[in-house]
Amino acid sequence: MKTRVVRFLKTHTVFLVAALCAAVSCFLVPPDRGYLSYVDYKTVACLFATLAVVCALRNIMFFTILSRKVVRVAGNLRALAIALVVITFVGSMLIANDMALITFLPLGYLALSVTGQEKHSAYIFILQNISANLGGMLTPFGNPQNLYLYSHFQIPTGEFMRIMLPPFLLAVALLILCCLPLPAEKLRVDEQVQKPLSPRRTAVYLTLFLLSILAVFRVLPYLAVAALIFVALLFLDRAALAAVDYPLLGTFVMFFIFAGNLSRLDAVHTLVAGLLEKSTLLVSLASCQVISNVPTAILLSRFTDNYRELLLGVNIGGTGTLIASLASLITYSEYKVLYPHDGRHYMRVFVSLNLLFLTVLGAAAYFFFR
Repeated sequence: MKTRVVRFLKTHTVFLVAALCAAVSCFLVPPDRGYLSYVDYKTVACLFATLAVVCALRNIMFFTILSRKVVRVAGNLRALAIALVVITFVGSMLIANDMALITFLPLGYLALSVTGQEKHSAYIFILQNISANLGGMLTPFGNPQNLYLYSHFQIPTGEFMRIMLPPFLLAVALLILCCLPLPAEKLRVDEQVQKPLSPRRTAVYLTLFLLSILAVFRVLPYLAVAALIFVALLFLDRAALAAVDYPLLGTFVMFFIFAGNLSRLDAVHTLVAGLLEKSTLLVSLASCQVISNVPTAILLSRFTDNYRELLLGVNIGGTGTLIASLASLITYSEYKVLYPHDGRHYMRVFVSLNLLFLTVLGAAAYFFFR
């Protein structure tokens, strides 16, 4: 029992911090009817629907089988690194950055371990982490903060993608450049006998995934889609429902409460609004390094209408410190499980690469993209 509690505390630190912040803010602003307007219910419902379907697809090994086929085509270490980065990058656009990492990090470890190239694990893991953080910036459902801002500001889809396309393309170029120093040593990934995909389940889950995307894009009613997915998986794959990251959903709710209460405090409103008037981009970039990108998006959205700079800031700001993005914590935790005695080396590489991306993308956004 004690071990489970310790594991929960370590695994869900962000949720617990969010809950603590929300609880403290409730003493500053006592609960009233205004609390009902805090939560963006569409964000929570769409995030649940997407995560549930992705868990179902993972359970039938859909992403593993698909990604293995891509990795087999690579042939050498440099191409493998590019393949892993691209898979994670594209995956984060479709299934969100956290799920992309959970799905594709084990593939990178497997490919490197069976080919005797584990000395490059930290470097490639961190590139996958950065690609997950930045790959999701192009689509409204690629990052949780995007889903929230897209819904909160009712940003037109075309405008959203126009804002995020320049930093997206620059991120792609930087990631590919970072893969080039790796040697082009020939590799061979061992084949594993795998159960073939069920055509029926695959078709059903992909249809459900499409419905969840249409709900995000406001084509279908989000509550109806979320309910349909819940009922469908209740009969088809209850394990997928159990595997949904409910603490992540809870984190959103807690930060909604925290941000809503802070926005009602005159002193806080005056201070934050004043800072954002000077530069929403720089404030959001800096805030991400301290409180992470999701809470930054929720908090600052209460004080500014400049969603262009806020979008750029909370997406690029996911690089930098280890706590700038939940995805970075996921990658570090996964690496520590696989290589428990290599934490210092990982952090040296992590800081170097993340500062590079934060500096280049942040400067480009400040001088050219905003």
